[in-house]
Amino acid sequence: MEDSPQGLKRSRDPDQDQDDDSGEAGKADGSGGENQERSSDQIELDDDDFQETRPKPKRSRTHPPQQNLIEVVKGNGDLISKAVKIWVERYEDSPSLATTELLSMLFQACGAKYSIKDDLLDETDVDDVVVSLVNLARAGELEDYQSSRKKELKNFKENLVSFWNNLIIECQNGPLFDRVLFDKCMDYIIALSCTPPRVYRQTATLMGLQLVTSFISVANTLGSQRETTQRQLNAESKKRADGPRVDSLNKRLSVTHEQITTLEDMMRKIFTGLFVHRYRDIDNDIRMSCIQSLGIWILSYPSLFLQDLYLKYLGWTLNDKNAGVRKASLLALQKLYEMDENVPTLGLFTQRFSNRMIEMADDVDMSAAVCAIGLVKQLLRHQLIPDDDLGPLYDLLIDQPQEIRRAIGELVYDHLIAQKFNSSPSSLTGHDDSSSEIHIFRMLQILREFSTDPILCVYVIDDVWEYMKAMKDWKCIISMLLDQNPRTGSTTDEDSTNLIRLLFVSIRKAVGEKIIPSTDNRKQYHSKAQREIFENNRKDITVAMMKNYPQLLRKFMADKAKVSSLVEIIIFMKLELYSLKRQEQSFKAAVRLIKDAFFKHGEKEALRSCVKAITFCASESKGELQDFSRGKLKDLEDELLDKITSAIREVKDGNDEYSLLVNLKRLYELQLSKPVLVESMFDEIALTLHNFRNLDEEVICFLLLNMHMYLAWYLHSIINCEAISEASLSSLISKRDTLFEELSYFLNGIEESKKYGNQLSNRICAILAETWCLFRKSNYDSGKLERLGYCPDSVFLEKFWKLCAEMFNTSDETDEEDENKEYIEETNRDVSVIAACKLVASDVVPKDYLGPEIISHLGMHGPGVTGIIKNLITFLRKKEDDISNIYLESLKRAYHRYSSELSSGREESRVDKCLEEWRELAGGLSGMYIGAARNKYRLEILSVVKEGVEFAFRDAPKQLLFLEVAILPFATRLSVSDIIDIKKDVQGRIVHVNTDEDPSGWRPCFTFLETLEEKCLKNEDLQDDKEAANVRRRGRPRKRPETERKRLFDEQSGSDEDESISGGSDREDKLDEDAPLIETIRSAARRKALKGERSKGH
Repeated sequence: MEDSPQGLKRSRDPDQDQDDDSGEAGKADGSGGENQERSSDQIELDDDDFQETRPKPKRSRTHPPQQNLIEVVKGNGDLISKAVKIWVERYEDSPSLATTELLSMLFQACGAKYSIKDDLLDETDVDDVVVSLVNLARAGELEDYQSSRKKELKNFKENLVSFWNNLIIECQNGPLFDRVLFDKCMDYIIALSCTPPRVYRQTATLMGLQLVTSFISVANTLGSQRETTQRQLNAESKKRADGPRVDSLNKRLSVTHEQITTLEDMMRKIFTGLFVHRYRDIDNDIRMSCIQSLGIWILSYPSLFLQDLYLKYLGWTLNDKNAGVRKASLLALQKLYEMDENVPTLGLFTQRFSNRMIEMADDVDMSAAVCAIGLVKQLLRHQLIPDDDLGPLYDLLIDQPQEIRRAIGELVYDHLIAQKFNSSPSSLTGHDDSSSEIHIFRMLQILREFSTDPILCVYVIDDVWEYMKAMKDWKCIISMLLDQNPRTGSTTDEDSTNLIRLLFVSIRKAVGEKIIPSTDNRKQYHSKAQREIFENNRKDITVAMMKNYPQLLRKFMADKAKVSSLVEIIIFMKLELYSLKRQEQSFKAAVRLIKDAFFKHGEKEALRSCVKAITFCASESKGELQDFSRGKLKDLEDELLDKITSAIREVKDGNDEYSLLVNLKRLYELQLSKPVLVESMFDEIALTLHNFRNLDEEVICFLLLNMHMYLAWYLHSIINCEAISEASLSSLISKRDTLFEELSYFLNGIEESKKYGNQLSNRICAILAETWCLFRKSNYDSGKLERLGYCPDSVFLEKFWKLCAEMFNTSDETDEEDENKEYIEETNRDVSVIAACKLVASDVVPKDYLGPEIISHLGMHGPGVTGIIKNLITFLRKKEDDISNIYLESLKRAYHRYSSELSSGREESRVDKCLEEWRELAGGLSGMYIGAARNKYRLEILSVVKEGVEFAFRDAPKQLLFLEVAILPFATRLSVSDIIDIKKDVQGRIVHVNTDEDPSGWRPCFTFLETLEEKCLKNEDLQDDKEAANVRRRGRPRKRPETERKRLFDEQSGSDEDESISGGSDREDKLDEDAPLIETIRSAARRKALKGERSKGH
């Protein structure tokens, strides 16, 4: 409720104000109003000067009814206007009484119940009252209405602002200019805004800022009246030089001018007395409200506030530590730059702060960054910053937060594409600069910067798409691709590639596809209206593409960079329109061209797009068109099988294997989408593998992949078949065994001769794991399908794991150098890790063997592999009640690797590395038991420790290193009582052993015991300190932190109080030192006793 006070001066307080720009603020401080010079010498307050509750004055028949103003503010806001009118009537009748009522409301709004007697109003000093109010806050007699969650106070802030606004409007024809009422109110508001209690500062700042806003409203009204009077006076002066009419107008003009001057003086008084201190208050909300109000003042009363003296505060707060304050400053500046008439005055300010505005486009707070981008747009509109300064902003086009990218996209469109801020006409355009052709041409110029990276092109297109209507002008884009546009002429090959990317991405966006992957992976949901828009867009796209689509395919079919995107466009078209528009021939031509493209290319992306397009046509088209599409798909399948047969024949004849490789890729991509269950094809592929063992590694990969895909589709067809024949089961089992034989052959070949590279090794690991999962026994427990169940034998499994472990040790750099970059994501080492983890997670193989083997590699092979293994551990922990055995076995595997390296006489660096990896494994596994998990999984930890101790002493002292490296991290996670038990167990094992025979061998055991002993002592000392602290807190009250605060408020008596305080502090420190001394002696004695026990044990 109360902040640490640093003084009751209405000058800047260091703890309440921010430290930046102190020089400028100091200058502003020196021009403060009369309140800045008030003396605070008089601190002691006479009891007669104040009273806690104001007695109700006697009701007079001529007086308006008395009312409680604070209840009006806390209550219904609709009654404020009427209450203000009644109060003004009371003020006109009895100024002193009404003023004390208003001041009481002011104090109560701040949360303090305090009032001043009306007969002592003139003699009361503002500083004395404020000191009393601060003392009330110290005593806790304060209520925070602004932060209250009470339902009846939810509109308190709005009502308080409304009250002061209504009061000033109601007083503009009287008390506002009497130099008494509002001067006194401002004195108290400014004084309260500089006090330490935060609630006082918050409420006083709110009221002070609203006063200036309301003064501006009245000043603007008077300004309009002054202009009207001046026009009338000028017109009247032309008729006659003097006269009663002229004198009346001159008098009115003089009075109006004097009133405006008075209002401006009051604005300056609040600005220098309140704003220049509170805009750097420690409270974020106070700083933000100050900046928001300053923005309103500059905008609504530029004649006074639109000058560098006030603008600089908006510039300074662009560096505020709070994002809300920075955003408030940006929004205020954005509104200023929107007004063209303000720009000339903002020249010097722009020159000084424009770099900071541009920097803020990359602000850590996303909403502030978006506002900064909007402000930069305004600067560009007025041509206040050069284009060379915008380079860092364009880099944000590929930033991760979508809001930032969209804001930059809007800036790019307005500035570079639509060129709304460019006064000079484009050289490209003869007349219409806003045509779709010109906008697309400019977009292509931007995309040239990203041509080498298709993903970055997609980002840029996505950013600008929402604002650029030309991207949805399908006919214009198609005509540019077909070189039918006379304004832009023919496009280059690079521009054609980017234009097809633009067309493809724009079509996907138009039908509601998400083209930029999101980080949250949430499913997209669209409203009914959105779905209707997407459907209409499909129709428009289909109509625009219908006749020209075959032409585009013919023109760009041979270009592998363009064909993939171009072919996939048909997936987003409404195929039934072909029949409605009588364009069946155009559809058939497109399908034929897609089939031709499939056989013209051998790259993954092109093949995948062709398969996706032709299968879509075969499933989504209707009637005759569907029959035609299905026929073409069947023709594609038959032709592909013929080509594979022909390619195998060529290999048998000793010709090149390239044709076989390309057609195997085509078959693989086709089988990813649909089954190709031709038994002769499987047999022919298996026979080729068996007879030709020296085929290229990549060819072998695709032969095995196609055999695996055939098995998967064959199994799927049998499972979904109502009548399962024995013949089909026997055929499937035979083919499965054939695949396993081939995989086993190459597995042995890799192990023995190291003939093949990483690509085939990773493929074999993945195919084996996938096939074992397909045929795992748990899937076929009973019935006819029971025969399909399969579990690899231990020899096969060990060979599989050995290959996986070898792949773990391959580096990512080696993978990147693989010749085949198309399928790199399917042939890197992560594939082998995932394959092994999948077997454990799916219960395909016994987890007691493979689980520890995998986990023993935790932390050894970089973050990618480590992340996959951690996911496996998380899965096992959720699935298993106790995985302590798996943890212990993984530690043993790591120990055996270390022992093997040590005994083989390898280089010392390799042995040290193996030992460090073992330590990291133990640390990583034990590190999963933190916080509450140490108690929850206590039995698991205890099991690892006890079994580990048993293992270590099984061959002591040879295996004792296992204690120090593997078990110690787990033992330190136990409670003191468990540690003592473990320590006793270990000590009991060495009582009758002569450890001096092999000191180095037994050293890990003593290190283990010493560490556990230190752990026990540390925990006991901590417990003793906690108990001693509790004793001190129970026996002696804490020092009051308010003492220093009082000294700062009471400058006269501060020195005496300071001496007495320091004396008390010294005495209290001595007592504090005495209190824990006994506890310290007790802890020392306990340590000596424990050391004695240890020496006896030895």
